[in-house]
Amino acid sequence: MTQSPTPIHDVVREHYAERIKNSASCCGPSDCCTPENNLYPTDLLATLDGEAPVSYGCGDPITLASLEPGQTVLDLGSGAGLDCFFAAKKVGESGKVIGVDMTPEMIERARSGAKRMNLTNVEFRQGFIEDLPVESGTVDVIVSNCVINLSPDKSKVFNETFRVLKPGGKLAVSDIVTDGELPDEVKKSLSAWAGCVAGAVEAKDYTAMMEAAGFTDISIKPVFFDKQTVDDALGEMELDTSSYSKEDVYKAVYSAKITAYRPA
Repeated sequence: MTQSPTPIHDVVREHYAERIKNSASCCGPSDCCTPENNLYPTDLLATLDGEAPVSYGCGDPITLASLEPGQTVLDLGSGAGLDCFFAAKKVGESGKVIGVDMTPEMIERARSGAKRMNLTNVEFRQGFIEDLPVESGTVDVIVSNCVINLSPDKSKVFNETFRVLKPGGKLAVSDIVTDGELPDEVKKSLSAWAGCVAGAVEAKDYTAMMEAAGFTDISIKPVFFDKQTVDDALGEMELDTSSYSKEDVYKAVYSAKITAYRPA
């Protein structure tokens, strides 16, 4: 069944289309999620050959993935293409990288970047991560950077990732999860979905959905945000702060390094 956009998809797509037009970060004008804020090691950034990095992520899934030459890599929600560019360098000419994103402006920017960098082993496809335009059993490694939390149907995302992975394939993502419940005011806000907060689920539920899809050897390791990062994200959402405590959000929300495998 072909995925149809939901109101959440529409809000998220509009949010990131505006971000790429204005060269803003995912969380707002503070650049809280850019590579310059140490998301990526210096040696990895150096592989861009002078290309200006544009990140909308919350971590470094490329290092986590431990990519090897010749592998086929899929990036869920590839955005402006940064992680695909890194991956293309890692897998070399004998490998292949596919980026999937639902936002036309992101696809256009990513394709332009790949052309400037003369990367012939990477391609970008427009589509939903709940209905991947990728053949079954064709991918060695799937990466994603702060995107799965944006999906309104994460179980479907994990079913799709399991489908396209080869037996023994690896899932390596950086994503936002929680330890405890978020305030209702935050969870019900569509702008908070786009800001990578409201769609985040508890780590135990994230794990359960991956297990239900068939993944094994699941690992979720926290990388905690500082308060300023969360403040910037919440400020961008323009929520009524009188109805919830920011401390509850500080305690609950964190970025995580997540890995899992499709059984061989």
